[in-house]
Amino acid sequence: MSLGAAASPVAAAAGTRIARRFAALAKEKRAGLIAFITAGDPDLPTSRAILDGLAEAGADLIELGMPFTDPMADGPAIQASSLRALKSGMTLAKVLELVAAFRRRDGETPIVLMGYYNPIYSYGVDRFLADARRAGVDGLIIVDLPPEEDEELCIPATRAGLDFIRLATPTTDAARLPKVLTHASGFLYYVSITGITGTRSASTEAVAAAVKRLKSATELPVAVGFGIREPEQAAAIARFADAAVVGSALVDRVARKLDPQGKPAPDAASHVLELVRALSRGVRAARQG
Repeated sequence: MSLGAAASPVAAAAGTRIARRFAALAKEKRAGLIAFITAGDPDLPTSRAILDGLAEAGADLIELGMPFTDPMADGPAIQASSLRALKSGMTLAKVLELVAAFRRRDGETPIVLMGYYNPIYSYGVDRFLADARRAGVDGLIIVDLPPEEDEELCIPATRAGLDFIRLATPTTDAARLPKVLTHASGFLYYVSITGITGTRSASTEAVAAAVKRLKSATELPVAVGFGIREPEQAAAIARFADAAVVGSALVDRVARKLDPQGKPAPDAASHVLELVRALSRGVRAARQG
């Protein structure tokens, strides 16, 4: 796989794409929209069309799911998307190729790979980190590696110039939070519910209180995800968080455009991007007035 030359970790540390994007959002006095899609869902051409349109549709950062056979933290929608992607022939190498192709057109929109450690371990950690940097990946969210396992991937990733984004949850108490934040970088992802993705939503008041608590403990931007499906919900979160993360709602839109054989309709990508535009309008207008 030829993905071009890697940027140096020193240059990356001086101002990563993620840091620059959140700085720009702060200057604009607004929150960002982070859009999640599963790489290769439902097939590579459709997934590429969605990915290529996300930034123009209003996504400020992109989370790209790495398909895995046992996505234990994800709800039915994202589980199904992962299985569709695997069935279509998606591999971790192809995920990186997808990012590299995106980077040839867009050098600024941050891309974070989200998923599980097993595919990375099988690929080879050193090889994966080198290929991810060459492809233009900016950060990683690996949901099944706790801070106690930082030597496994977090610290090598940081040394390679990739941000390692940590998750905090409603059960992350004052005793646990410092451990979670020790090697975190890029931003802190607040999982607003206990349980799996896409199944329910937390109250805005509870999330606002949690974000306030997290911001008192870190200078990292705080993004909120799990349960945000509508522009109004995204706008409510954007009034106090640094970013709103939407995933299951976008993946659901892919599923709605599949025929009984799983083949996507010609307008599948535009159907997803339509929702991204609506979410972006909600986020951008959240703090006006």
